[in-house]
Formats: sequence, C-alpha cells, structure tokens
Amino acid sequence: MRFRILAATAALALGLPGAVNAAPAPRFLQDAVSGDNGEVAVGRLAQQRGASAGVRNFGRTLERDHAMAKAQALATARRLGITVAPGAIKPEAAQTRRQLMRLRGPAFDRAFVGAMVSDHRKDIAKFELQARTGDRTTAALARTTLPHLRHHLDLALRLQRGGR
Repeated sequence: MRFRILAATAALALGLPGAVNAAPAPRFLQDAVSGDNGEVAVGRLAQQRGASAGVRNFGRTLERDHAMAKAQALATARRLGITVAPGAIKPEAAQTRRQLMRLRGPAFDRAFVGAMVSDHRKDIAKFELQARTGDRTTAALARTTLPHLRHHLDLALRLQRGGR
C-alpha cells in the first residue's frame, strides 16, 4: 500500500501521462490566456532586442499566433460563460521577461530561445493532456492550438541549433 501511494505521488509530481486529468475549463482557459499574454510580451521583447533576424522573426510569430490563440480562448470562455482575467500574465512568463530585460545581443538570443524551448515543451504537454481528457469544448480548443505550439517549438529548436 505504501509503495502505491509513493508511486502515485511520484507520477503526479513528474506529470506522467495518465497520472493526472485535464484542468477544469475555467482554470485551463485562464492559464491559456495568461500564457498567451506572456508569449505576446516576450515576443515583442524579442523583436526589440533580438540580435539575429531569426529571433526577431520568431518574436513576430509568437506575438501574432499567441494574440490569435488568446482571442480564441477568450471567445471559448465567453461561450461557456466563464470569466477570465484578459490581462493576466503567468508568473513564470513575467519572471522570464524580467530576466530577458537584462540581456542584449547574442546573450539575449540564447536565453530567449532556451526559455521558448522549455516553455513550449511544458505548454504542449498541458495542451495534449487537455485535448485527451478535457471537456469537449476545451479539448477542441487545445487540439486547435497544438499545431501552433508544436510549430513554435520546432522554430525554437532550429534557432537553438544555429538555424534560422
């Protein structure tokens, strides 16, 4: 019995598939909107401070795609009668932005790309879980958003490897 409790606790802590269910719709939608706000803010920063054209272009892509995703999440919330804070930013995104504000040039590019790889991996895992186990409406939103998140991860990984 003790082993099962430890195994279940470890699975939850590690976020293993099947160990956790999707977020309730209000929490998922608020997280999606606040995550999109953070990506828009960091995308704008990349456009201003990026040393390479690849980073600046990626920043534009993030700003455009996440503004669109935010609009879709807000529309979904309205349709479900859920109130979300449209201007909220995830604390992790705010911290990343503060850290990036201190950097310029290639150091900015490296830190930005690394943060985007990590962030998009986490987001993809959350959206995949929501797509599999969430309620019908938020699962559909997650499935619609996933291709953009995967594309962003691919772009970030390409930049990390020195590509454009």
